[in-house]
Amino acid sequence: MTDTFDKVANFTLDSRAQDFPDSTLRAAALMTLDTLGIAIGSGPMYAGRIARESALALYGAGEPSLSARMMFDGRRVSVAGAAYAAATQTDNLDGHDGYNPTKGHIGVAVIPALAALAETVGDFSGPEALAAVTIGYEVAGRAGISLHDTVSDYHTSGAWNALGVVAIAARLRGLSAEQMRQAMGIAEYHGPRSQMMREIANPTMLHDGSGWGALVGVSSIVLAEKGFTGAPAITIEAEDVAQHWQDLGQFWQMEHQYVKPYPICRWAHAAIDATRALIREHNLTHQDISAIHVNTFRESACLFQGMPDDTSKAQYSLPFAVATMAAHGRIGVEHITGAGLSDPLVASIVERITVAETARHSERFPECRIADVSLTLADGRVLDSGDVHARGGPEAPMDQDEVVGKFMEFATPSLGADRAGAIRDATLGLTETGSKFSDLGALLYDAPDQP
Repeated sequence: MTDTFDKVANFTLDSRAQDFPDSTLRAAALMTLDTLGIAIGSGPMYAGRIARESALALYGAGEPSLSARMMFDGRRVSVAGAAYAAATQTDNLDGHDGYNPTKGHIGVAVIPALAALAETVGDFSGPEALAAVTIGYEVAGRAGISLHDTVSDYHTSGAWNALGVVAIAARLRGLSAEQMRQAMGIAEYHGPRSQMMREIANPTMLHDGSGWGALVGVSSIVLAEKGFTGAPAITIEAEDVAQHWQDLGQFWQMEHQYVKPYPICRWAHAAIDATRALIREHNLTHQDISAIHVNTFRESACLFQGMPDDTSKAQYSLPFAVATMAAHGRIGVEHITGAGLSDPLVASIVERITVAETARHSERFPECRIADVSLTLADGRVLDSGDVHARGGPEAPMDQDEVVGKFMEFATPSLGADRAGAIRDATLGLTETGSKFSDLGALLYDAPDQP
């Protein structure tokens, strides 16, 4: 084994929950809650239903000890299938957390994997659950940075969050360091190195590849347990990525994730926030605005233009998102589904929006997601936002009450206020010494009550 892998193995398999900073475990609880809110909110959506039905059709478990209930569904499939279904479902409501340096998302695969794997092992403490989540984030985040630093293409999160899933599974299922090494090699080899910009150019239900990342990660653990071998994971063991692992256990990426205020691609958020700020500051309505011009970074400028005709395009459309904010003052699930896709008011505002790449914004990506917006008003005035960074990350954080409020907004319509509130309390309560994962797990699998 290489020194870097030894470091990763020791951190993953031997660290104790009580050794993790309290602030890190609190961040893990909050990101878990945020991800669960999106998993719940995405449940009734078409892509989520397809994912669950496909898992049932394709990924049944012939070995009862490796079966798991699908989240907020209750039907049993394989543990890999359960992780796949929930991650794919969550990925298709683009409101889950992310980490700027990875240009992608971690919780979308890590939290579904935790819930699925918990069905295959005995109960464990709340702090241990949060330690496992943290380990998944820390390993996946560094694997993502390593991959982006060593290849020319821009790959989706599934390419590297599979390794974070392996780390969680190895810890919870008690693998040896050698078994984990083989599983990491299998997961990296089979991880979906899908090209993100293809999805940006043609938005579909593929999104960020996270469902396949979860499926590959959990499958790799089972293969390794049964003796299958894999080539060493080069995003961990190659010499030219060692630098990205040196601060493991010292710098906590877990505390530097961003939360999305809106279920829209993060690349559009700075423009949304700039528009929102100008409208609020000057007490405007959509009737006051004759034109909107957005300057943004290259990747953001590549987002879908015009009026979307499906939910996937809506979540990857900057003009649609900005127009929705201008029209309604918020962006919810109802705006990116159903009748929201043909809202005539939003369509009329989309026609008034222009978008351009600006070099100074592109130069700061991916560390920053910055845009500036100019509103031309009906009376001829022009209002400039100046440079605005997307809200929700370390640069412009949302406080805990805002994150909790977002969870309740997305979870309540499907589950009702009582069950949503119980999940909120159990998730945040995982930080308590006497808590158990089962306090939360008891609330995660049953399908929502039918009206």
